[in-house]
Amino acid sequence: MAKGMILAAGQGTRVRPLTKDLPKPMVPILDKPVMEYLIERLAAHGVRQIMVNVAWNHHKIEQYFRDGRRWGVEIGYSYEGVYEHGDILPRPLGSAGGMKRIQDQSGFFDETTIVLCGDALVDLDITAALQQHRAQGALATVVTLPVPCEQVGNYGIVVADEDGRVRSFQEKPRPEEARSNLASTGIYIFEPAVLDLVPSGQVFDIGSQLFPLLVQRGLPFYAQSRPFHWIDIGRVSDYWSVLQRVLSGEIADMRMPGTEVRPGVWVGLNTRIDFDRVHITGPVYIGSSVRLEPDCSIVGPAWIGHGSHLRAGSRIERSVLFEYTRIGAGMLFQDMIVSPSYCVDRWGRATYVGDDRCPLRWGDARA
Repeated sequence: MAKGMILAAGQGTRVRPLTKDLPKPMVPILDKPVMEYLIERLAAHGVRQIMVNVAWNHHKIEQYFRDGRRWGVEIGYSYEGVYEHGDILPRPLGSAGGMKRIQDQSGFFDETTIVLCGDALVDLDITAALQQHRAQGALATVVTLPVPCEQVGNYGIVVADEDGRVRSFQEKPRPEEARSNLASTGIYIFEPAVLDLVPSGQVFDIGSQLFPLLVQRGLPFYAQSRPFHWIDIGRVSDYWSVLQRVLSGEIADMRMPGTEVRPGVWVGLNTRIDFDRVHITGPVYIGSSVRLEPDCSIVGPAWIGHGSHLRAGSRIERSVLFEYTRIGAGMLFQDMIVSPSYCVDRWGRATYVGDDRCPLRWGDARA
């Protein structure tokens, strides 16, 4: 069938504070890491061997996914770092450099490989994409999606001819300068020979270095554009939007956890809701062991992480509470991501507990 590669070595600085203590692929969506959805999709399309390159907070990825048998796959890890002064320090090699390191070590990429970025949600028909790649005789394929012309400046733009052959790239062009509206989704399909073009032991990027090299040498490099959902979590504001769309049921194959106790209200284990004393408007997911005091309100789309506690008269609107977050009596949170130690609004502006601007206080924030 094919092998899989998940790119997971980035630091995720643009998504802080969500990635302060977590690698970006471990940021949760409905109580599951983003990367888990990718592994489930690969497994559903018959991809059974998956390599993951890791660096920052690598142990959290490795301890969660381990050897992959829970998902019916085999997962291996390639740590990118150096040993200096008694410490092992992360030193990512770039998306292509990381793959080359794996190839140099074991020759893992000995057949067609589907490459996914570990920080995006996708429902791509991988089987169909692989079939098209092979039918075109492609050495490399980039999966693209059309984006509105006013948004091309946010993406790497692919310029392809009428047969789909890639002719050039534009990195975040201004709308008036864009020669295409096809955005690279960070989903690639490679034949083993692609990695012969990547130098060993060097930082080397797929989009900015490998792809221009493929075009320069006139190799069979194609763009596919097919309908699917692609949600890139590049910024904190993207993360808030993703959760709103997921909770609203827009994304295929992403089912709400828990039990639907009333229309649009899902509840985890060990949580009891007295609907006569609280006010809930779905869609809302309330995790396990959550405590809801009288007269608190939740207006969806909202997600209340397990172990959280909403005190009397508090109100949550279109927000996300990470696990073990305590909301004080009478407090109001609108369009927020809230954890026990920080709050982030929908535009990505973060405040921390102890900051006068943060609506949380230490006594309220800790469960």
